[in-house]
Amino acid sequence: MDKKIGQIPFKAVLFDMDNTLFDLVHAKTEACRMVTEKLGTGDAGELFSYFLRRQGGFDDPENIRDFMRDHSCYEGDLFMECVLIYREGQTWNLTLYPGVESTLALLTSFGFSMGIVTDAHRADADLRLGAMGLSHYFDHVVTHEMTGAHKPSSLPFLLALIRMNATAQETLLVGDSPRRDIAPAGILGMHTVYARYGDRFSPWRSDGGADYAIDSFPELLDILEPDGRKKGTRQSTLG
Repeated sequence: MDKKIGQIPFKAVLFDMDNTLFDLVHAKTEACRMVTEKLGTGDAGELFSYFLRRQGGFDDPENIRDFMRDHSCYEGDLFMECVLIYREGQTWNLTLYPGVESTLALLTSFGFSMGIVTDAHRADADLRLGAMGLSHYFDHVVTHEMTGAHKPSSLPFLLALIRMNATAQETLLVGDSPRRDIAPAGILGMHTVYARYGDRFSPWRSDGGADYAIDSFPELLDILEPDGRKKGTRQSTLG
């Protein structure tokens, strides 16, 4: 049975992954700290800034190579060791936001079809979801190599709708980035939930025009209920 918010039937919920389900920024910062300690130069914040560059990519280990070259400490074997330290350190330091697993379990029991749209590659997505014990909650996971497009392109979201056999109007999107999640989903006609708790990059945590905003993951249950009633408060009143 389709679920509803107000008079709108919903049967699918799409999630961004990183910083919506778990804290990737903390994990990446800790991994950067481990690498710089190994190298004996720079600091975690400086290395992390390399991953924020437009040309490098948020998951690209080549950022470590660039950092090492800029600090005149590049050597092939050391680079490979640092990449391994970084990848393992990031996985070890992933932490679920409070209430994520219990909320996903409830949404599954309510009958929602759930999927993920992420800019991560499939191997990275599978690793993170597996490490967090979340893989079985999601019917479909759309990753970067499946479309070749990065958010805020609408292509990953369109592919997710096709794979989930859902229309935009019956799908709710949950994400932490107003520009990369809320905007493209809203353009397609999805209703959107801004995960304000995970947004580390937007100035003043602007909601980007989302229909709803939440400050913790379990607040989704105030929006989506098993009997389809609308219990949540519209974004305009959440501030």
